[in-house]
Amino acid sequence: MTSVEEFRAEVRSWLRANLTGEFAALRGRGGPGREHEVLAERLGWERHMAAAGWTCVGWPVEHGGRGATLEQQVAFHEEYALADAPARVNHIGEQLLGPTLIAFGTPEQRARFLPPIVRAEELWCQGYSEPDAGSDLANVRTRAECDGETWTVTGQKIWTSLAHESDWCFVVARTDPGSVRHKGLSYLLVPLDQPGVDIRPITQLTGTSEFNEVFFDQARTPASNIVGAPGEGWKVAMATLGFERGVSTLGQQVGFRRELETLIDLARRNGSAEDPLIRDRLARAWIGLETIRFNALRMLDGAAAGAPGPEASIGKIYWATWHRELGELAMDVCGADGLLAAGEPYDLDDWQRLFLFSRSDTIYAGSNEIQRNIIAERVLGLPREARP
Repeated sequence: MTSVEEFRAEVRSWLRANLTGEFAALRGRGGPGREHEVLAERLGWERHMAAAGWTCVGWPVEHGGRGATLEQQVAFHEEYALADAPARVNHIGEQLLGPTLIAFGTPEQRARFLPPIVRAEELWCQGYSEPDAGSDLANVRTRAECDGETWTVTGQKIWTSLAHESDWCFVVARTDPGSVRHKGLSYLLVPLDQPGVDIRPITQLTGTSEFNEVFFDQARTPASNIVGAPGEGWKVAMATLGFERGVSTLGQQVGFRRELETLIDLARRNGSAEDPLIRDRLARAWIGLETIRFNALRMLDGAAAGAPGPEASIGKIYWATWHRELGELAMDVCGADGLLAAGEPYDLDDWQRLFLFSRSDTIYAGSNEIQRNIIAERVLGLPREARP
């Protein structure tokens, strides 16, 4: 078996050899708040990776992956981030839906949907949040009915990342009309290019639109496109969320470290590092980043043992709050310059975009409030929050 260091060296060598020519200009492009950047070119890069066998590295070999160990997957994501390679376009299909289908899908579903994800030929989005069911996913009202051959879906999803670029959406819908909360939900795979689906981009503080509203009005999908049994959608949806907080978080932290190092360089250049309060906050940010990494490693250790626990919620609160505070610190380091747009009509620099977009970090992928409730109720054994 290839050692972790040998695997890491192979990844590093391939990236060095391939992030050249037409792909060299993609370094550092894309990512949260910048998903609009060179999307077609990044998708071309993704397919170039696929042709060389560098997508879905953690999937089992029989499903098109490399069967990489957890340690090798960590090495891959770290090296990818260290190379400043472009943000992945196929993240939701590769890191969320694919593992969910491997765990819960039928052989027919795996044969149909996994190969196009490996090849980066079909893009996916996540249909969870609704106007009245954001982090409180159990309040879902989107409904679906089955006539034996077809599911018909009606309802609204919101904050659906990259829906306007996606081919499919995995949708949590209420399939038992008399059910409440987490009971009676099902997990459906729904094509987006059809009558009855209306996707409306949402303009964000950054002026970009990676989030969307998705309206389903009698949208249809075959009866076979249900993952798990009817009414088991909550269990499947929670498994997907578990996969969401997997090994790619280590690559995310490499990006955080690059942001912090660049900010420290700016503080030294513009003199703000001479301010003892700024210097103290920069030091605290460095300490916080180390804490994030150690908690992520603890979380992955629990996942490897088959029992991901409260570390995932602790980690989400910590990194989201840290990153939001880094955006605030960046504005203080920039000083008055941070108030000026780089150009008209609304051309933001990297620090302004970080400050604005990181406001959402404590909301998406499970808000801080919901994560604290999970820790309080499931770890500390405190009374459950009153619910209507």
